[in-house]
Amino acid sequence: MRFAFAIPTQVHSLDLIGPSHVFYEARELGAEIELLHFSISEEPSVQSSNGLFFSNLPSFQEIGLKAGDFIFIPGLPQSILHSDEFKYKASAFNEWLASKYGQGATVCSVCTGTFILGQAGILNEKTCTTHWKYCDLLQKQYPSARVQKNRLFVEDQRIYSSAGVTSGIDLALNIVEKQFGPKLALDTMLMSVVYMRRGKEDPQLSVFLQYRNHLEDRIHKVQSWIIQHLKENFNVDILAKLIYVSPRHLTRLFKDSTGITLGQYIEELRIEKAIQLLRQNHKVDFIAVECGLGDARQLRRLLKKHLNKLPSEINP
Repeated sequence: MRFAFAIPTQVHSLDLIGPSHVFYEARELGAEIELLHFSISEEPSVQSSNGLFFSNLPSFQEIGLKAGDFIFIPGLPQSILHSDEFKYKASAFNEWLASKYGQGATVCSVCTGTFILGQAGILNEKTCTTHWKYCDLLQKQYPSARVQKNRLFVEDQRIYSSAGVTSGIDLALNIVEKQFGPKLALDTMLMSVVYMRRGKEDPQLSVFLQYRNHLEDRIHKVQSWIIQHLKENFNVDILAKLIYVSPRHLTRLFKDSTGITLGQYIEELRIEKAIQLLRQNHKVDFIAVECGLGDARQLRRLLKKHLNKLPSEINP
């Protein structure tokens, strides 16, 4: 099975390297995979957005693909993507991409690479996504597409689209699982040192990243400590000692900085981690321990309280 990665000018390197490395590790573990990297023009050397050069690249016209193979389109800056010069130079590639999709190849985009799928005319009536910052623009430019906000990745009729950067890794792991089985996907995740694999239902803006857009260093320290020690038994007294304030002052400072209470923040972290582990088919007792809950009964109560769902309803 061939996985072919397009490399446009000013490509975002991690959009490209992240998914490509996942398939490299899967190949090292025994999957029958051939990796290809190519230029979307006839220029054999392409500079990425962070200055890294990719050289000796074959042109897309030299890439032979069959039905069932995969084409990945990584993201690039909006200023390049929407320029008349880029659209003109990429027109032949867009025709090629539409042709390969019509012949049975699966097309995957990472971040703003979804706009190239739109330029190729293959997003009509398709469900798709892109980086959260550009979802509205994607919908405006391609009104017949069904743009999904706050989704890590979306699949519709052999078109995968993802939110960008690390979500491209999540997408690649999902494809490895579908094509080669869950055991190989898990081994690939471990070899790639991916701490927690996310699924397509997970939001782009994880609670592990939310509530951090403030300038209070002391609260950042507390938040980072909680994330690293979520499974441990701690209380507000322990947290307050980390930043040398009273428990009462910490409680007030946390709410002023983040907009939510300390207790709400901890519960949201535990809920998200529990959902992630449930979707990875871990046992309920194990999940309760990993989330810092006393037992499975507390986990069930927490999920019922916030989601009105039991563990079996999240991952039936």
